[in-house]
Amino acid sequence: MNCVVTAGPTFETLDNVRRLTNFSTGQLGTELANFLTTRGHTVTLLIGEQATYGGPSAAQNIERYTTTANLMEKLQLLAGQNIGAVFHAAAVSDFRFGKIWLRAPSGELSEIKSGKLSTRSGPLLAELVPTPKVIAGLRTWYPTARLVGWKFEVDGDGANALQAAEQQLQDCRTDACVANGPAYGTGFGLVTGAGRCTPLAGQSELFTALLALLELA
Repeated sequence: MNCVVTAGPTFETLDNVRRLTNFSTGQLGTELANFLTTRGHTVTLLIGEQATYGGPSAAQNIERYTTTANLMEKLQLLAGQNIGAVFHAAAVSDFRFGKIWLRAPSGELSEIKSGKLSTRSGPLLAELVPTPKVIAGLRTWYPTARLVGWKFEVDGDGANALQAAEQQLQDCRTDACVANGPAYGTGFGLVTGAGRCTPLAGQSELFTALLALLELA
């Protein structure tokens, strides 16, 4: 089966030399792509330019992406290639920069633009604008594919994490969502519907469970 795996972080530019990104290394997505490849699947790995994981990558096709918009473009370009499954493990930046303001001593705000914002201006105020939800477009681009998303939750508890995963299934019409992060706790939860969660102790168990989803397709 032709599969797509996304991994690592997107970034959004502040100016020509500074970026907003996150701590994703790209390791889990890369190793999932390796696992699927060794099981006979043809894998395209879309990995963030800022991913720090340096381990081996066995995917047949590897492409680097930059911003959220760039990742969306690459996913749309792949949509016509008979893709059977998409595993969206990338950590997409939730925000991009909007306007940047300088506050005058009087308190008045003035918008500033520069290829490199100077620290000599003093403190600046940055507007953060939500980025488009990549996962929300997957069902439109891949109407017949198996779609798996991730939900990394920091605040709350396991119940909150599972609720967020179930909401993703409903909102984005995906087939499964992997819940993890400090809120979920140790390991992973593979959520396939309301009240349906398979607890998985570690990465090996997760990959095996994801492979089983492909065999149901």
